Amino acid sequence: MAKPYAEVIGDPISHSKSPKIHGFWLNALGIEAEYRATHVTPDALPAYFAERKHDPDWRGCNITVPHKIAALDHVEDREDVRTAIGATNTAFRDADGALVGTNTDAAGFAAPLKPYDLAGKPVTVIGAGGAARAVLYALAEIGVGPVTLFNRNVEKGASLLSSFGLEGQALPIGEAVPPGFLVVNATSLGMTGQPPLDLDLSELPPEAVVYDIVYAPLETGLLAAARARGLATIDGLEMLIGQAAVAFERFFGAAPPRERDAALRKILLG
Repeated sequence: MAKPYAEVIGDPISHSKSPKIHGFWLNALGIEAEYRATHVTPDALPAYFAERKHDPDWRGCNITVPHKIAALDHVEDREDVRTAIGATNTAFRDADGALVGTNTDAAGFAAPLKPYDLAGKPVTVIGAGGAARAVLYALAEIGVGPVTLFNRNVEKGASLLSSFGLEGQALPIGEAVPPGFLVVNATSLGMTGQPPLDLDLSELPPEAVVYDIVYAPLETGLLAAARARGLATIDGLEMLIGQAAVAFERFFGAAPPRERDAALRKILLG
């Protein structure tokens, strides 16, 4: 008899740590299910969702680059994710059998920022893609401001700030990071196989936090530069584990054992 399963889809997908995360939790809880990594190209995305809709063992999927925006066209948007964030990173089968899209990136991103008082504080975000949308949504909920957004397409960056009701400015990547209390890399720059992200952090105050959502490698050039200046850092595993936890509960109907995060990190770094 086939096991229930969930999976992560993307192009590429071999770098994903999601199978290790969900597999660790399934094993810890004794749940008879599987979690897979599935390579899905943009052209194959419509067929992927059409097939999964009729697979009774499929519980859902995490969605990574480059499908976070396009996937919204293939799932029901019952939580109005398209309006609120504009991207989805998780699809799951609802109780009535429908394929529903949601976004767990925003909650996963925000969780490690809870110890910091960022309300009304200036922040900088790099990127304007699907991950950046979740980041900006979370920052708007926190009430930060103003926001400096670096992006290759400055007009797109300015439009994105406006869509989330955030005050600030959009600048091309490469300009010096202005003084502020948080810097977030919400791009794939610095990821293995991608160009590095070279930022001038010299204007940041000693209490600033640098947050890189890239997790392969975990020690990115941006985080190394921040640590060299003695700044607090948050690595990509924090957001990855946080967003996965919300998705896991949607897929398998149980809360993951977050008290075992230290053991999980060791596995992911091994």
